[in-house]
Amino acid sequence: MTGEPVPRERRITARDNLRLFVRDWGDANSGATPLLCLPGLTRNSNDFITLARRLAPERRVICPDMRGRGQSGYAADWRSYNPGQYLDDLRHVLAALGLSQVIVVGVSLGGLLGMAIAAAFPTVLAGLVINDVGPDITPGGAGRILAYVAQDRPQPDWSAAVRHLKDRFRNLSLETEEDWLSFTRGTFREDPDGRLHFDWDTSIIRPLVEPEEPPPDLWNLWRAVRAIPVLAIRGGASDILSETSFARMKEEKPDLLQVTLPGIGHCPTLNEPPVRKAIDDFLRAL
Repeated sequence: MTGEPVPRERRITARDNLRLFVRDWGDANSGATPLLCLPGLTRNSNDFITLARRLAPERRVICPDMRGRGQSGYAADWRSYNPGQYLDDLRHVLAALGLSQVIVVGVSLGGLLGMAIAAAFPTVLAGLVINDVGPDITPGGAGRILAYVAQDRPQPDWSAAVRHLKDRFRNLSLETEEDWLSFTRGTFREDPDGRLHFDWDTSIIRPLVEPEEPPPDLWNLWRAVRAIPVLAIRGGASDILSETSFARMKEEKPDLLQVTLPGIGHCPTLNEPPVRKAIDDFLRAL
């Protein structure tokens, strides 16, 4: 490949006919195992642009927008915003793209979905990079996130939106104005009213705050990755993945590779130099 990689933009139909948007980077005929990049609760494929551009010359990189986020359709029934449906959507994506095996790079919710893939489709997962999440989710951090994302917070323009996010998220690893603008463009979209609105359906959190059944024991999902190579990343100031939980993950999976970024909150961008090196080393070893 020459020049800067450009993704193929695809739309794939889910079981309930909702359209899923996917950025498909890199050479589909590459011999390297493809990456499947799964974003956090409210995030979308924009968060993986830098990673995909860097890795696409060597391997295929698939970046879907989960239902209710980004350019994917919003569900008519909020109850479909649940892990079982997300897994079914991903199964359709993998089938439509002809992918039988992938390495998952999962951020927060995406990391949990990566663990769930190991349990639901055990032959599919060749490796997992899990970013700032684990089988124990710190209640205070989860509450903070749910309170923020539940209600739209319109902004008049991109400069105001950047200022808003800088004020809200002070311990991210974003350094330049370009970094902050990229993060902001993965958070807001411009609507016909001329204002910027959250780029997700705020109903995505309803199954979390109005659960129909008790939450599962996520440690069972962690045990599903016991035989799979895993790289786990943690922000040292994370209020989602505690140091204690991170240590227990290693105890239960002694071959787990771990990287901690001191002073960084939820969650690392995957573009930090130590994380880039760790991901590159991890991929080379598979």
